[in-house]
Amino acid sequence: MGFAPTLQQQRRRCFIKCTALTGLIFLIASASAAQTTPPDQPDVSLYLKKYPGLLPEFGQLLDKLQHNLQFPPVRGPSRLLPLLPESTVFYAAFPNYGDVAHQALIIFRHELQESVVLRDWWQHGEMVKVGPKLEDSLEKVYQFSEYLGAEIVVSGATEGREPSLLILAEVRKPGLKEFLQKMVKELAGKSKPAVRVLDSQELATAVDQGSAQELVVLVRSDFVVGALNLGALRSFNARLERSGREFVSTPFGRRVAQAYQGGVNSLVAADIQKILNQIPVGTKQNQLTFQRTGFADMKYLIWEHKTVAGQAASQAELSFTGPRHGVASWLAAPALLGSLDFVSPKAIFAGTVVLTNPRQIFEDVMELIANSYPNASAALAQSEEALKLNLKEDLLSHLGGEITLELDDATPPQPVWKAILRVSDSNRLLQTVSTLLAAGHFVTQQSDEAGVTYHTFQIPSPMKAPEIGFAFVDGYLIIASSRETVAESVRLHRAGESLGKSKKFLASLPPGHSSEASALLYQDQLAMMALRLRQVSPEMAESLSQLAGETAPAVVCAYGEESALREASTSVGVDAAAVLVVAAIAIPNLLRSRIAANEATAVGMIRTVNVAQVTYRAAYPQRGYASDLATLGPDPRGAGAGSENHASMIDTTLGNASCTAGTWCTKSGFQFGITAICRQQLCKEFVVVGTPVASNTGGRSFCSTSDGVIRFKTGPPLTSPVSVSECLAWSPLQ
Repeated sequence: MGFAPTLQQQRRRCFIKCTALTGLIFLIASASAAQTTPPDQPDVSLYLKKYPGLLPEFGQLLDKLQHNLQFPPVRGPSRLLPLLPESTVFYAAFPNYGDVAHQALIIFRHELQESVVLRDWWQHGEMVKVGPKLEDSLEKVYQFSEYLGAEIVVSGATEGREPSLLILAEVRKPGLKEFLQKMVKELAGKSKPAVRVLDSQELATAVDQGSAQELVVLVRSDFVVGALNLGALRSFNARLERSGREFVSTPFGRRVAQAYQGGVNSLVAADIQKILNQIPVGTKQNQLTFQRTGFADMKYLIWEHKTVAGQAASQAELSFTGPRHGVASWLAAPALLGSLDFVSPKAIFAGTVVLTNPRQIFEDVMELIANSYPNASAALAQSEEALKLNLKEDLLSHLGGEITLELDDATPPQPVWKAILRVSDSNRLLQTVSTLLAAGHFVTQQSDEAGVTYHTFQIPSPMKAPEIGFAFVDGYLIIASSRETVAESVRLHRAGESLGKSKKFLASLPPGHSSEASALLYQDQLAMMALRLRQVSPEMAESLSQLAGETAPAVVCAYGEESALREASTSVGVDAAAVLVVAAIAIPNLLRSRIAANEATAVGMIRTVNVAQVTYRAAYPQRGYASDLATLGPDPRGAGAGSENHASMIDTTLGNASCTAGTWCTKSGFQFGITAICRQQLCKEFVVVGTPVASNTGGRSFCSTSDGVIRFKTGPPLTSPVSVSECLAWSPLQ
């Protein structure tokens, strides 16, 4: 670790990068609001001309934040963790950042006084409206944080049909209830508050107000707790009263407690196995396919962020109930990544992966494909017969499993890229490549230089034909965007000047980790952002490109173990672990929550139609019930008008002119329709139906008749309306 920079240098690099990122966010957001051009294409260059010198001012501001902000220290064992329900399957803990926000606000206000450029931007245009609100919000966050302890916990449990959510923190001074009530009232304005704030006595007598979106907050002398319904809040309050500690005695609770050893700043954990067991099982074939991937054996996901040896670092663990198999086993054990010795130190992106066995992976893929496409192997055999080669024996057998992709520049018309593959038999693989090129009618040329044979061919194109070059060197196949790029790669390898040997790369590795890994992602984030900005704002892209060389890159490493996949990162942004958390936890739970909300809305709409039908029958007895939704909808003559053809009893979403008999009308992920039983324009019976638009918007269909009882049926969305007798056979909604 002789190349490791000092802590001050690390922080400086980090904040130089943050400077550009934050400045970019501010500029694009402000320009989007201030310009008349479409918001998805803000004229940032014009905005920079309007406020010259603004980007450097952001740099100076963040440099002062770097040296003056005091972040919360790492925390040891949690006092909140043992209090959670034993059914907890999701856990997230974060430090109280209120004081940090206050420090940042003080520094920003001081810079406003010192900098004419910054003050001019803040006090003119759209920032005149946004600025004071932002400052006021930060002040309120700080005031709120003063009432809370050092840790804030969010947990999810699976008690009952829908997942429950808890937000928990310690209370360190009185007055929190009054502060929250005042803040909720101010935020709600003239609307009904979406948050109820109660004390223990009020909780005991509180009545459910029937709002599916209501957050209920309990303020005790020792804890503040938030939940989505009164039942969950009362249950947890009872747990607090009896000092229950069952969660830390569960295997998942013990694993989360273990993550606190050595201290953490932020921690996210999920009991994946329990979550998988609660997801409805699909078809037997889909279930079998999922098991074959090996991911059905996922156990726990743990992500933590803390400071190691003065450097911020994140690490994650995805554990399995047994040895990895199937797709989950494709990532090989950590190894020396020799392909990095061919990567340029000027690369803006490089990704390396070490696979276990390309032949076995091919067989796994074919087996998975065969479940959905039984003729896939036959089609492959025909292609192999035409090419006179065997994909597995003539190609994959000669690959070592290590693959690296590199991007140096994506500027048209000639992007600079490389692919580096470890090979086990260069001569045999060259024969296979030559066969493939001949089959594609590509004309290759050869040239020798310093003991290396370079091969080039051109890809037909209406523009200038791009050239592809490749060569075999020291057990690796280098394929690149040109012969010159391949030659430069060889030179870097022989001179020891590659990315893998650079001080910048070695200093960016996660603390305590070497370059031996199962996979590695290297990215110069500012250079990548400059690349994307070239079409929008060449000036800002050039500014970011100049900063890019001074900043530390983001490096993410992955490690394959027998029964776990691990990840470590120094990225200041969202790393791979956070993506795993979102994919494995947030998305399924959000989907379930959205389905629950859609179904609640559907039930409410059917109740509304029932009331409208009763009202319509009383107002127009000669017609009986309305024959369709359009009849219950608004009158074209305007508000206050109404007739037997347009009764103005439901809103235009479901009551518009197109919502006639035999058609579906959509709202909140559900389709609605009315079928009426009529004789000579007198309708004596009806059935209203609400069914999901798709399987991912709802799991149940609902109906009701003139008896006013709402009934449901679980299953896929309906494709046609139901009759009255069919509706009456469904289960009544409790």
